[in-house]
Amino acid sequence: MKIPAAFLTLFLTLVVANASNPHDRSVVARHSRLSRAMPALEKKSPQRRCARRNASQSPSVNSSSTKKSAPSSTKSPSTEKTASPPPTSAKTSSNNNSGGSSDSTLKASGKCGSSDAVSATTKTSGPNGSIDFLNCGIDGGGWNPPFIHINDVVVKSLSEAIKSSSSPFHACAPFVSIFNKYGGQFGVPPIFLASFAMQESSCNPNTVGGAGEQGLMQITKDKCGGAPGGDCKEPDFNIRTGAKYFADTLASNGGDVLKSIGGYNGWSLGLTYKEATAARYGNCCRCQQNLDYLHQFLNGWCQNINAYDDQLGKYFNLDVC
Repeated sequence: MKIPAAFLTLFLTLVVANASNPHDRSVVARHSRLSRAMPALEKKSPQRRCARRNASQSPSVNSSSTKKSAPSSTKSPSTEKTASPPPTSAKTSSNNNSGGSSDSTLKASGKCGSSDAVSATTKTSGPNGSIDFLNCGIDGGGWNPPFIHINDVVVKSLSEAIKSSSSPFHACAPFVSIFNKYGGQFGVPPIFLASFAMQESSCNPNTVGGAGEQGLMQITKDKCGGAPGGDCKEPDFNIRTGAKYFADTLASNGGDVLKSIGGYNGWSLGLTYKEATAARYGNCCRCQQNLDYLHQFLNGWCQNINAYDDQLGKYFNLDVC
């Protein structure tokens, strides 16, 4: 029987489309890679911008060179608290029903004045201070953030936060017990780890980045030694590696949490607006540092708020890309 030409054309089109889009192809990360860690620890490499609006860049547990972890004897300055305390000592907002501190705002000040913290997150402020406080110096002589210890940061309990129907962490639900386990082991609030995972992979364990970064925390291959069965994407191994990296960074910074979170996004002391946005004029616009990053992280994700959907920030310097 002669097959009508129109039917044959439709059939061949469907076959070609399916062949070009197999379901088992690796997922490409929506967010920037863990490739702009602090210069003293990691080698920089290009980043990507999140495909969603106001996406944040974040560096990863990434380097082509060997990372130097802080020795176990590293201590904070005598006037500061010990680095990497248990996550339960980080303050929790009074409305999270987690039994944390009733103090719902950060009490701190620095060279840019007081934190101007407010209990409810706004476009440019929140429980952990205003964006101008967190970014102190960016618009002037260079980033010079106030010292804030991880104990003093106001965060939500991840286990409680995810119970909300509006939580941005529902994709992380299968891994909450792992975030809690390694948050406790390495002295990092579990919601910190989940926030890094949301920014890096949207909590998709099968994510593979453009440079081969692996899994939830976008671990680069040089950090994959000892992965079970050679699978660096295995969630327990992947989260543990990311948690240890951040804890080591925090310890090497004497417990300075802003410097450590900023460093995870490629920031360094003295970073200026001009330096952070210089890449927009080159061939890698998305290699800019996201200048809204600290506000989005601490007053967005860590408060159980989707920093992207709520358009938190004031710079939005990645939107030009």
